Amino acid sequence: MVAFRYSVLAALALRVASVFAQAEAESPIADDAGSPPEVELNAEVVATFPDSDIFGVKLVNGRPTKAVIDVTNNEDEPIQVAFLGGQLLNPKDLSPDVDFTKAVVRNLTTVRYEASIPAGEKQSLPYSFVLDMQPQDLRLQLVAVVTNSANQIFQVGVYDQTVSVVEAPTSIFDPQIIFLYLFLSAAFAGTCYFVYKTYIEALFPQTKRGPKGPKKGKTAAAEKEPLSGGEGSSTSADKGYDESWIPSDHLNRPTARRVKGSATGKSKTKTAE
Repeated sequence: MVAFRYSVLAALALRVASVFAQAEAESPIADDAGSPPEVELNAEVVATFPDSDIFGVKLVNGRPTKAVIDVTNNEDEPIQVAFLGGQLLNPKDLSPDVDFTKAVVRNLTTVRYEASIPAGEKQSLPYSFVLDMQPQDLRLQLVAVVTNSANQIFQVGVYDQTVSVVEAPTSIFDPQIIFLYLFLSAAFAGTCYFVYKTYIEALFPQTKRGPKGPKKGKTAAAEKEPLSGGEGSSTSADKGYDESWIPSDHLNRPTARRVKGSATGKSKTKTAE
């Protein structure tokens, strides 16, 4: 019942505002025809944006835009803030010749407060909304529905200025940006490795390494040792094989030594005679 009641209040407030606007423009009745005087709400409702800068209010995509609604009650009786909502309008379509509904780009969140403000006091109400739109300049309108002690409904304009819709600034230390860089680096490295193994490596075949040669110490020793017989005159090319692979013990053939036993026996025989 409470939600239905305030929905009716909001609808009545919008209807009353449209009826008054139409009556002022088209009513043929004179002002002094005995119509009841229009009741005005003696209260101030102002919206401020704490995150705004010297360049104005910026609505950052993906981040909540926070506003503070300051309500000052100058009435002799308490007033009640029922609803607060708003809409974004295209400034180019705000002309008398264009239908107002065509200028509406986005309707903002409607918040129900049910906040009662005593007479002569001031109260601040929070209001926030989140957008995801193309960067552009729009006109922001915030409207509050307020009732007084006599249950009269008032539609009070809270804010009506041009704002800018911008993208959220990016930072290299953002975890999402860091993860994106790592993912792209790994994908690029994997692609380069695949291309190298598939196409580039096939164009440059690797040469096979030959067998390791003999140690320098053994080669120098083999060159210094003299060869017996006719081995010194023959070369590896003439023999048809490489002598560097043959151990030095097999290359140095043992030389035949002369035996002195026969000469000693002859000398002994001559002495005995």
